[in-house]
Amino acid sequence: MKLVFVIAAILLFPNESIAWSPFSLYCYRCVSTHPGCGTPFNWLWYWGEVCPEADDRCVKIIERKGVETIITRECLSSLRSVRTDIPEDHYEGCRPAARDVRLAHYVNNSIKELDIKRDHYDETTWCFCYFDNRCNGASTILISIPLIIFAYLLANCS
Repeated sequence: MKLVFVIAAILLFPNESIAWSPFSLYCYRCVSTHPGCGTPFNWLWYWGEVCPEADDRCVKIIERKGVETIITRECLSSLRSVRTDIPEDHYEGCRPAARDVRLAHYVNNSIKELDIKRDHYDETTWCFCYFDNRCNGASTILISIPLIIFAYLLANCS
């Protein structure tokens, strides 16, 4: 009888009931020019967002030019359309960026600020993570407060 009431409660609160995502990957998505995203990283500002693809990876890109360091945290699927220096190896760990010799090959542009050849930074490092709990979570179960109160009252009233 209690099971019927719990199922009825789930159906009565469809927007606030169980939200379960077994194949979601949560990654931090920010750039170190944003507050709290640099070094040290403040995870209280960025809780993580769901990556668009099921077989995604979390990526941290570290770009250095002298003493200037830019850190980008993002999902790999979001970077595939804008970056050509992604390393072929996407396993856990850090590795240097791939060099694209054809990038801007047919472009005759003398404006250095555009950086169409992506050679502004002296060193670019890509770090991939998939199993680390700090940079992603494999699945989450969110249960609403009204559902918990309703189930508690239902169990104690009978």
